[in-house]
Amino acid sequence: MAGLTEDLVLGVDDKIEGFQNKNNNNSNSNNNNQKEVIDKEGLGVRGEENSNTNNNQGGERDMAPPASSSIHRSGSRPQLDLSKAAIQGNSEERDPTILLPNQSDDISHLALDIGGSLIKLVYFSRHEDQSSDDKRKRTVKERLGISNGNRRSYPILGGRLHFVKFETSKLNECLEFISSKQLHRGRIDSHHWNSEAPANENAVIKATGGGAYKFADLFKERLGVSIDKEDEMDCLVAGANFLLKAIRHEAFTHIEGHKEFVQIDHNDLFPYLLVNIGSGVSMIKVDGDGKFQRVSGTNVGGGTYWGLGRLLTKCNSFDELLELSQRGDNRTIDMLVGDIYGGMDYSKIGLSASTIASSFGKAISDKKELKDYRPEDISLSLLRMISYNIGQISYLNALRFGLKRIFFGGFFIRGHAYTMDTISFAIHFWSQGEAQAMFLRHEGFLGALGAFMSYEKHGLDDLMVHQLVERFPMGAPYTGGKIHGPPLGDLNEKISWMEKFVLKGTEITAPVPMAPPGTTGLGGFEVPSSKGGTLRSDASALNVGVLHLVPTLEVFPLLANQKMYEPNTIDLADHSELEYWFTVLSEHLPDLVDKAVASEGGTDDAKRRGDAFARAFSAHLARLMEEPAAYGKLGLANLLELREECLREFQFLDAYRSIKLRENEASLAVLPDLLLELDRMDEEARLLTLIEGVLAANIFDWGSRACVDLYHKGTIIEIYRMSRNKMQRPWRVDDFDLFKERMLGSKGKKPRPHKRALLFVDNSGADIVLGMLPLARELLRRGTEVVLVANSLPALNDVTAMELPDIVAEAAKHCDILRRAAEAGGLLVDAMTNTLDGSKENSSSVPLMVVENGCGSPCIDLRQVSSELAAAAKDADLIILEGMGRALHTNFNARFKCEALKLAMVKNQRLAEKLIKGKIYDCVCRYEPAS
Repeated sequence: MAGLTEDLVLGVDDKIEGFQNKNNNNSNSNNNNQKEVIDKEGLGVRGEENSNTNNNQGGERDMAPPASSSIHRSGSRPQLDLSKAAIQGNSEERDPTILLPNQSDDISHLALDIGGSLIKLVYFSRHEDQSSDDKRKRTVKERLGISNGNRRSYPILGGRLHFVKFETSKLNECLEFISSKQLHRGRIDSHHWNSEAPANENAVIKATGGGAYKFADLFKERLGVSIDKEDEMDCLVAGANFLLKAIRHEAFTHIEGHKEFVQIDHNDLFPYLLVNIGSGVSMIKVDGDGKFQRVSGTNVGGGTYWGLGRLLTKCNSFDELLELSQRGDNRTIDMLVGDIYGGMDYSKIGLSASTIASSFGKAISDKKELKDYRPEDISLSLLRMISYNIGQISYLNALRFGLKRIFFGGFFIRGHAYTMDTISFAIHFWSQGEAQAMFLRHEGFLGALGAFMSYEKHGLDDLMVHQLVERFPMGAPYTGGKIHGPPLGDLNEKISWMEKFVLKGTEITAPVPMAPPGTTGLGGFEVPSSKGGTLRSDASALNVGVLHLVPTLEVFPLLANQKMYEPNTIDLADHSELEYWFTVLSEHLPDLVDKAVASEGGTDDAKRRGDAFARAFSAHLARLMEEPAAYGKLGLANLLELREECLREFQFLDAYRSIKLRENEASLAVLPDLLLELDRMDEEARLLTLIEGVLAANIFDWGSRACVDLYHKGTIIEIYRMSRNKMQRPWRVDDFDLFKERMLGSKGKKPRPHKRALLFVDNSGADIVLGMLPLARELLRRGTEVVLVANSLPALNDVTAMELPDIVAEAAKHCDILRRAAEAGGLLVDAMTNTLDGSKENSSSVPLMVVENGCGSPCIDLRQVSSELAAAAKDADLIILEGMGRALHTNFNARFKCEALKLAMVKNQRLAEKLIKGKIYDCVCRYEPAS
């Protein structure tokens, strides 16, 4: 999940270009052939078939296949008028407002699936622009051959997709939500559009589901927008296909309370059966993009459960009904085989005494009134009956078409463990283990997402798995109702929201159901054995985050085997590991809050936000401790990224800013003496000293409790010198001699120097200044191009790509090698003074460049790196990964197509024991030839 959260490398010209969209003059074919308005979240009676298939089963009429594509692309989307577009106010602002004075049509970036029970809404917001077109970026682009010429100018790229749901009965809340965020007017963020823009009668939003017809007039009346209706089956399939192809861990199995994520090979995705459980159930055989057939369905679905449950228990909501089922015992209502056979099994046909013979069957013979039955028992029996029924019918249809994979979607499931276990058992039992039930994390948003994709020229369907990053900011859990996430307005509004959230944050509990002892199964197998506590009122809200769409992310091209690559070395599926690292993060939290508040001047506002951050992140940790797979498949890198995302959510953009500046200054003051010392050494001694220096300087890590304790015992220079003095070989992992032989040769034979080295740097201060910069200087001296790879966004005290040029410029004042290389790499401005010899031309010097890695975490997932880094890697023949996060927590086991050197000091005892069977402060110098 590690990746850049706020990545948009568009300048103002790109922003304007990015909204260009040619109008399509095709008419809306949906209006030419109105379908019967039935709730097609799931129909007992089959609706009209998808027009892309030809089906005459069941006596229904043949449907002629169309000539075109997978999903209807409406031509009614408004076109932007960019004429006389201009920046309002100061063009030097980081994110200036762009006014479109001649724009007459509103642009919508939301889509809805309005079902009989729930409204599902997908909307888009742009990333804030954090980039600048500085000399460094221009020089790097020129040297690496990066061009913007092939960038897709679709407005959807470089933003976020949000997922929200409302009860259909509370349509007014949904309308208020859309209006408050101005989503129907293209108010995709708070900076780029004129808030005084008048409503326009030509504004259009996409919608699917029966409510798109039923409530069209209301949307026109309340919001002034027209509903562009998209076919529901088209949308369901398009949404499912997109998620299964583009989200790395979208699908999972759920058996006996155990959730296991399944990586789907998108080249081997089809065919499959999609079972969408909404108010009713639709079963769709999917053969490809746009190739599908609704083969069956049942009118017994989520609407049945909620409707009958409401009548029988007087519950006011679906989630309240689910919560009742947690405390139910179906034996008081269901007739079991043992009830019929005097407590005996019916062994001849393989039925145990505990098998359900008839759901609600005891109500026939019991002389009881409805009031005599517990609502909890009624709810559980009803849930079991409907879930097993859906599972069995689904398997029979899969058997009918020879399908092995069955994906379940729809908000009936809503992450409810008992429901998923029940369906899984039914599939497993009737198929004798040959078929598999799989569930989708975005289960309820398939239709809304498909409708969103039907907008033309957004480019969403072109995105790849590495270009999507899921995040879980604290706005995500509370969807619908009164708290919708942070307002898009000023800071005071956001603080107000935070304070409201702090009150809600204490209510987060895990939706892990508990199966009452002795409850029974259906068809010869026993009840699922899910364990846990009380069901939270909205079981699925925390399971779906915000999808960041980052088109500039790519797979690192030097991975030896991209399919086998796994960045995380810590397996959080091991509960003891999970508990340990959660404890580490919790214990570090007070210190982190102190630093974050101090970075904002210690103001009352900062203290309020710091408190909100601490409560929010603690709520995330508590949630994950209860259900580790709630947010998908997480590794330690993902946990660390979640922490950084929470900091950013509460506007702590760089919690260690002042500390980094102080440590950089102290380290730069002693750098000249270190360089003079190195230059007096012979090659072999210098190389060893350089590697020792990197390992010694890597001790400075504010993410390590042991290192934080050290900081109270001495200055940064004193600690560095102490660490250097303890660099006794052999190190715990010691491949230095192999690396020395590659660098210096053997038996008097000089080796070929590397062409380009990528140095993945870690911390600010001594780590970069006294460790990695001297090593980079040595490589430059040998004629190797050097690319310093740093974070795109701050994380702990890690140095960022934006900070590195200033550090290099200061270091270059005292070193001719660094100065010439930095000039060649575009890191020094023309006006820089105080150089050693005053010359500015040295085009023959190999360049020292800086690129951002595309993430904002102490770790790095090389499946998602910046396009800058991917371009730099193409000619690289040496990778140096430095630091615990990048070389140990992640990528310790990674193999590359080129040579790799992994350097780190271990600052965590448990990691030392697990990874290298060593102890804290052991050193790792791992050299690997090209794979």
